[in-house]
Amino acid sequence: MPADMHSMHSRPRRTRNATVALMLGGLAFGMVGLAFAAVPLYRLFCQVTGFGGTTQVAESPPAEAGQRLFKVRFNADVNRDLPWRFWPEQREVTLRVGEPGLVFYGAENLSARTVSGVATFNVTPLKAGQYFNKVQCFCFDEQKLAPGETARLGVSFFVDPAILEDRNLDEVTAITLSYTFFRSLGDPDGAPAEAAGAAREQAFAERRKAEID
Repeated sequence: MPADMHSMHSRPRRTRNATVALMLGGLAFGMVGLAFAAVPLYRLFCQVTGFGGTTQVAESPPAEAGQRLFKVRFNADVNRDLPWRFWPEQREVTLRVGEPGLVFYGAENLSARTVSGVATFNVTPLKAGQYFNKVQCFCFDEQKLAPGETARLGVSFFVDPAILEDRNLDEVTAITLSYTFFRSLGDPDGAPAEAAGAAREQAFAERRKAEID
């Protein structure tokens, strides 16, 4: 085949190859972008819907409380990579719907060095998450404790009166608020993100199984 004809045939092929490479590169870039966007989008979805027992955030409680009573129970767990002790000062309170509540957890650093921790949280039954509102919570910020230091960590909350309109929650009389403290990822000895995520998933699965049983 003459050189000029070979060149004519090769140019479209190079163009197609470049186009395919560009498309594959764009697809890969898009997948990476979706991976980074998935976490905040999932968090937003959970916050809006209460999915997975995710609680809501409010600026203030309602002006008036209703008559229906709820028991709110408190649970505390610590990931094994965090050398802290963590406990609720009260195991249970009874509040009217819309009534503001304030409880405290205690935390103690059992190690010989300053350690930072962050708390994850959810409520059970999971379907009550969208009606459990926090006004202030220690879980909004990273907590840092010096060696042997103890701290009182407060959370103010209320049960949204809108729960009265949800027939799917008519039988609910008790809500459990659970926290799990993990070592901060920014801490020098912090657990890898994968390990912390796996531990959170396991804790969630265990709570979901307990709820179903």
